[in-house]
Amino acid sequence: MFGLVDANSFYCSVEQVFDPALRGKAVVVGSNNDGCAIARSDQAKKLGVKMGQPLHEIPPHIRRQLHIRSANFGLYGDISGRVVGILRDLFPKVEVYSIDESFVEFPVGNRMEVAHEARSRIERWVGIPNCVGIGPTKTLAKMANKIAKAGAGIVDLADEGVRAAHLARFPVEDVWGVGRKFAARLGAEGIITAGDLVKADSETLRARYGVVLARTQAELQGVACSDLQEAEPDRQQIVCSRSFGREVVELEDVQQAVATFAINACEKLRKRSLQAGGVWVWLNTNPFKPDAPQYHPSKAMSLISASADTREVLRMAQALTRAMYRKGYRYKKAGVGLLDLTAGDSHQGDLFSGVDPRSAKLMEVLDAANRKFGRNAMSFASSAWREKTKPQWSMNQQHLSPAYTQKWSELLRVR
Repeated sequence: MFGLVDANSFYCSVEQVFDPALRGKAVVVGSNNDGCAIARSDQAKKLGVKMGQPLHEIPPHIRRQLHIRSANFGLYGDISGRVVGILRDLFPKVEVYSIDESFVEFPVGNRMEVAHEARSRIERWVGIPNCVGIGPTKTLAKMANKIAKAGAGIVDLADEGVRAAHLARFPVEDVWGVGRKFAARLGAEGIITAGDLVKADSETLRARYGVVLARTQAELQGVACSDLQEAEPDRQQIVCSRSFGREVVELEDVQQAVATFAINACEKLRKRSLQAGGVWVWLNTNPFKPDAPQYHPSKAMSLISASADTREVLRMAQALTRAMYRKGYRYKKAGVGLLDLTAGDSHQGDLFSGVDPRSAKLMEVLDAANRKFGRNAMSFASSAWREKTKPQWSMNQQHLSPAYTQKWSELLRVR
């Protein structure tokens, strides 16, 4: 039996954990550069704030009632890890689906008892409100979770009679894997609810909509088409990019941004025990200023041999940046991609360049220092490491909360 444990308004809930004054208030978390709403508390939803709505488009009389916070992804990721740790103690299998959702496999025994314990531990130990959906397939567990958010907190769709009653009134556009585009077409054919989808002719559905929707129908019928994925699938590439808080024109500023992104990408690479065979860098001017000169270069190059050494990636990234940079343009975004990923313990020999045994040791020391003393406790001078003033390209985060769990200097003080 599958379950889906989903944190309620996760980003907002994390902010409320560390700032109790926000509890019961209309909280909105903004995207990079505080552009759009990416999370809303229930109170903000009731005020009419939409997901993805640009913050500057929110009417002034509504905005005055909001408590806006800049996205603090480091903090959210840390709290997410703690939630997953609780789930791994309670369930034999856990699939981390997203930062705030995890599929679980229930052990033999009383499902509701285990679900209540999971929900209670997460709220008591971490402070995050959450809901649990239970079903014989992942799609039904997802549906049960959405129903649980209406107030029950836990919903079990294992019983066929209970499941049929919910399917009959569950909107088809809310079914996982359907979406608005399919929902409009299905509605034109009289398929309005999940129950209607279950009863539709399978062969016709597959012919008109493809195998994905056919699998969704099978899952709604109680036939599991996929199992939990406990291990993250192998990645083909790792990308790190950001829009700049302000446009930059100098090569030094662009190179500093690219170096910072390259360092972050390499951290992710080593965390997954991978190495990269190539580096990709791109730059963008502001596409929302069509009257300004536009320039969107992109270059990639292979490394002599696959590596997880940040120094090797930095040298390549900086060389590509210098080759692409042109004066007279105002750059708004940059990114770094690591390509041709392979397992970190797989090395192909090179006639002229051997593997430096000191490389892995140096990276181990670098990563260990940053784990122990906080991110960027040790880094490279070419990046924005410990700049006394914020770089011109850094994101606009005027409402950023402290790194409560990641920096000694920003630990929460209780008096």
